[in-house]
Amino acid sequence: MIFDRKEEKTEHYSYELQISHKRHLDALKQEFLKNYGAVIKYEKSAEDFDLVRIIGIGSYGTVFLVRDKTTFEYHAMKAIEKSQVIKKKNIKQLYQEKKILQSIQFPFVISLDFCCKDNLYIYLILPFEAGGELFTLIRRMKNLSEPLAQFYTAQMVLALEYLHHCCVIHRDIKPENIMINESGYIKLGDFGFGKTIKSRTWTICGTPEYIAPEIILSKGYTYSVDWWSLGILIYEMISGYPPFYHSDTMKLYEKILNGVYKTPDYMTPTCKSLLKHLLDVDPTKRYGSLKAGVYDIKGHVWFDEINWHMILHQKIFPPFMPICRNTGDTSNFPEMDDVKLKKSPDCLFEKDFENF
Repeated sequence: MIFDRKEEKTEHYSYELQISHKRHLDALKQEFLKNYGAVIKYEKSAEDFDLVRIIGIGSYGTVFLVRDKTTFEYHAMKAIEKSQVIKKKNIKQLYQEKKILQSIQFPFVISLDFCCKDNLYIYLILPFEAGGELFTLIRRMKNLSEPLAQFYTAQMVLALEYLHHCCVIHRDIKPENIMINESGYIKLGDFGFGKTIKSRTWTICGTPEYIAPEIILSKGYTYSVDWWSLGILIYEMISGYPPFYHSDTMKLYEKILNGVYKTPDYMTPTCKSLLKHLLDVDPTKRYGSLKAGVYDIKGHVWFDEINWHMILHQKIFPPFMPICRNTGDTSNFPEMDDVKLKKSPDCLFEKDFENF
């Protein structure tokens, strides 16, 4: 990847540039819809990959670093136990996750490489991003510099703009779901709560510290919840902790609905201004949801030094580069106890998972 180290004066992001970018998004949406409606058959099976080590454990599955036995390429393999999916009544949601992952194609969003299954598991094979989770980086550094936070936020804005243009709502924006790749750029992953919507949706889901007020109130919501979560993310990157916190979930929700938070003294006034617009408890007044849409965010003074075109095409040299010794390096992932995949001679829930 070639980065442009030239110090070019960043032109103000004009509405004309936004219109031009929207035409680009229109073309990407057509590709998304084409993939979403297609029946894609994958030739790979879980036996085609060697397990290297565990790199993540979530509520819906275990993530392994694996290596393709034929190409020797590394991937992240999410192993989801069928019995757990049945128990939690999540077949429809898992299928939606698979469909979204196989359809999205964007620089800052993780997409599906392969999908396969065996008697006990569904496997989502994804690209391996050797830089680790953004969560790990924040914890290691305590907090990020504002220029680094701006760099990551700009990519998140472009990723969410793309997803929303494709009618996809993410609903679980948080540092644990953002991966850093070898180039220093990021990718948004984990579409376990992802959904395609036409207007509004009502499901209560997400991570408590990142949940928007309108989800708590069960009034129905739209893409505005992702912009709220982006505001929480910006705050946490710069502060090292979320703006709303309480060990009691109900009291945490009260704080979120109240919408009052304190910003650290070292946070710049322009950043505080953007957060005020993103963390507005009224979704109809929140940036990203107004008449101008995402342009309100991209044109905000906090992003004055951001060249959106250069970010999109990954031509800016990243403020932080992860140390990756090779493509299969896992040193940026925490050590985890080994988990063995189960085996069974009987194929469980074959009819339920026939579409995978």
